[in-house]
Amino acid sequence: MQNGVMMQYFEWYLESDPHLWKLLKEDAKHLQEIGITAVWMPPAFKGIGGIHDVGYGVYDIYDLGEFDQKGTIRTKYGTKDEYLDAIEALHQYGLQVYGDIVLNHKMGADGNEFVKAYEVNQYNKNQVISDEELIEVPTLFTFPNRHQMYSDFTWNWTCFDGIDYDILSKRHATFLFKDKNWDSQVDDENGNFDYLMGADIDFSNPHVVAELENWGQWYLSMTHLDGLRLDS
Repeated sequence: MQNGVMMQYFEWYLESDPHLWKLLKEDAKHLQEIGITAVWMPPAFKGIGGIHDVGYGVYDIYDLGEFDQKGTIRTKYGTKDEYLDAIEALHQYGLQVYGDIVLNHKMGADGNEFVKAYEVNQYNKNQVISDEELIEVPTLFTFPNRHQMYSDFTWNWTCFDGIDYDILSKRHATFLFKDKNWDSQVDDENGNFDYLMGADIDFSNPHVVAELENWGQWYLSMTHLDGLRLDS
């Protein structure tokens, strides 16, 4: 294909009703007729905000609108079946489909843990500004309402580098867990721009890497997407 045209089929302030996946399925023929050759869809998995989450407050990447989590079965955009139907409709009209995935952080944990950590400078995350301290953090992800379907992996604090809140002191700050490091080869904004929000995923942990690779294979086999846009 030469000189294709991709449409970003979402924006931050979309209403959660009507469901975007249904609208996209109905619009597939029209998109093909006006010359669109590819569609970029928003994150399809369950976020901390339930039906109000745009998709970047990532909770469970295996829940595409199938399980009763965060107060809802569907995501902001619809159910898993509606998502798959929209992709199939776009393919029927010859459009490529790209999914948006977010693998930098997780939010909305199912339980808390205690961990030793250091506070770092918000504007230079390479600079430690506190002594070692014990903090309580929301880092235990067990997804009880998914009942281990698709994956039995449990996320705990060892899967993350740091976080932005201490429950014990009710303090918002950036904390680097003891014996952890921010990821390298990232932008040097604020010293090291690895940390963005929530519980920051540790890509030096081989168990985490294996789980995300397994998820990627599952996700592509489930959705038959043509490609991915990786949000850092």
